[in-house]
Amino acid sequence: MDKMDLSSRPELFDFHGVSMTHYFTDNWENIQKFQARPDDILIASYPKAGSGSSPQIFKGTEMADKLHTSPRLIKTHLPVQFMPKSFWEQNCKIVYVARNAKDSVVSYFHFERMTKINPDPGDWSSYLQRFMEGKMVFGSWYDHVNGWWKKKQTYPNLHYIFYEDLIEDTGREIDKLCCFLGLSPSAEEKERIRGEVQFDNMKKNNMVNHSTYRGMDFKISSFIRKGKVGDWKNHFTVAQNEEFDEDYMKKMKDPTLQFHTKI
Repeated sequence: MDKMDLSSRPELFDFHGVSMTHYFTDNWENIQKFQARPDDILIASYPKAGSGSSPQIFKGTEMADKLHTSPRLIKTHLPVQFMPKSFWEQNCKIVYVARNAKDSVVSYFHFERMTKINPDPGDWSSYLQRFMEGKMVFGSWYDHVNGWWKKKQTYPNLHYIFYEDLIEDTGREIDKLCCFLGLSPSAEEKERIRGEVQFDNMKKNNMVNHSTYRGMDFKISSFIRKGKVGDWKNHFTVAQNEEFDEDYMKKMKDPTLQFHTKI
């Protein structure tokens, strides 16, 4: 981080059909050569999808003891087509966390306002247009969630979690995740995990809230801001919502992939 120039924000550019910045592509050859291990667990998501809760779940299950290994937890925001081949070759377990588009764009907007290594978001109205056009770091939300959903159909070691489901019934989603990972936590462990992934507790956790990261301006916003489902209603005008819904219908044509914007 010390070597990064934080005095100016980077520009977006097209990288193999996906909008990126140089911070995430400068080391591309080494990224693609990354050697996954069979016991690695990958946590993938579009930015600001709530994937910060996933490591807390894994940590709480004392997974290393249960699996008798020392698995690495690896987080990524890469779209599925950019993943190093070794993850597929090693048949690694992958957890994808998805959040509805409206709350995602609001959260991403506030994140980019305070994150110096991302492009300047501009005003809310222009930002919303840019989101619909897919001109975001890590590309289009629509392509991202659809790409990983489609991969799930052919790659059984992929567990797809909806952020809204995790908020609505944390215990149920923990049970599903533990089943996927082959874990059998005790009732006490489950209760501890449930407490650790509660939003207010995560916001106070320095391992999750990035409070020591100097590439962010916490006077503008916190890294973990609200975590609510439906906060988009405080940002979208009626006209913006109608335009967004119309555009959404054109891009989200897979009837098997359904998101909730309220719970």
